[in-house]
Amino acid sequence: MRRRWRPARPMAVRTVAASFVRHSTFRAAVLALSVMVGVLTAGTALAMPTSSPTNGVRPVAPIVEATGSAVKTPAVRTADGMPRELIVPDLIAALPLGITAAQVKAVRRLAGVRAVLAVSGGGIKINGHPVTALGAAANALRAWTPPATAADTALWAGFGRGDLVPSAAASKSLRLRAGTGYTVTAAVRTTAVAGRAALLGVPGIDVMVSNKRAAQLGLIKNAGLLINAPGANLITLAAKVRSLLGKHGQVVRLVPVSVPDTSLPVDTTVSTGTPTSWTALYQESAKLFCPGLSWTVLAAIGEIESGNGANEGPSSAGALGPMQFLPSTWVIWGIDAFGQTGPPNIMNPLDAVPSAARMLCADGAGNGGSSLAQAIFDYNHAGWYVTEVLDLAAEYAREYG
Repeated sequence: MRRRWRPARPMAVRTVAASFVRHSTFRAAVLALSVMVGVLTAGTALAMPTSSPTNGVRPVAPIVEATGSAVKTPAVRTADGMPRELIVPDLIAALPLGITAAQVKAVRRLAGVRAVLAVSGGGIKINGHPVTALGAAANALRAWTPPATAADTALWAGFGRGDLVPSAAASKSLRLRAGTGYTVTAAVRTTAVAGRAALLGVPGIDVMVSNKRAAQLGLIKNAGLLINAPGANLITLAAKVRSLLGKHGQVVRLVPVSVPDTSLPVDTTVSTGTPTSWTALYQESAKLFCPGLSWTVLAAIGEIESGNGANEGPSSAGALGPMQFLPSTWVIWGIDAFGQTGPPNIMNPLDAVPSAARMLCADGAGNGGSSLAQAIFDYNHAGWYVTEVLDLAAEYAREYG
């Protein structure tokens, strides 16, 4: 497992923020704006099994939301370019005139570093309004965006054609309309079409553009480096990266050193029936199957293990489903919940999430403090995993209250 929107036990994830200035230079210091919350949104529909098992795994179909619309959960393997694993940075490094290939290689070799992505960056203007842009190839950048964004085939098709992909905040403040052309001023003055707003996963970045568009606009090539390093001491790693970049290099740590679990919210509201979104499922499962456990902990585990159902395995160890249970563990802890019938289904989130809550609770997760940390450790035997789950849970707590 590592810090990724993880398909399975071996991987994991998170993000960061940096701000680039005009197309000609970087800001002297990288600005840490906030840590990305990721894919967890109340409006994202769950996927649930709807037919009998085939070789032990049932196909999934979307639960219909109250609005009557449905959101399809991406499959583990897709033919449209959806990455099999999604990555989020722990650090972001920046160098005013660009990071060299040798420096990228050196960073990649540092102990604890699992993945890096060099990105172009700079300031541009859309209809006269300054924004910060990040550029990279779609086949590389897509894996570093949140699952809902990574799974949006139409968005990436437009991205490949040169569309600007704005953050929700930028789209709102600039009043951008998807499919409409806007004047873009940078190294050149041109017209570019705005794609629909998306969660970019890199706070401080207003728009994403393709490599081709980035070159046209004059963004600085390899101006930034996103670094994924699960389990590493990020303070030590940041110092090593800064040393490799030289005196003009800037490195921002995107993950808190420690997160007090006392700040995590516990839901005590009245149950609302069968959950129809991931947020509701985490809240109801914690409340019903582990009183005292913050739903944000379940949400963090769900994101880390499978990207909220985006990658359900099997992992290299054979773990399956949205909460990545080993079949041998599932035999002990798997339960039917929320009106499901038949044998507990490891692939069904309506069974898997409550089962995870039940297992965590048996290890003392509902008591908080060191008991919670121990329960998370028992879920995946790695000290860094405990820190990562609590860090991400705290992000959800700040975002959703």
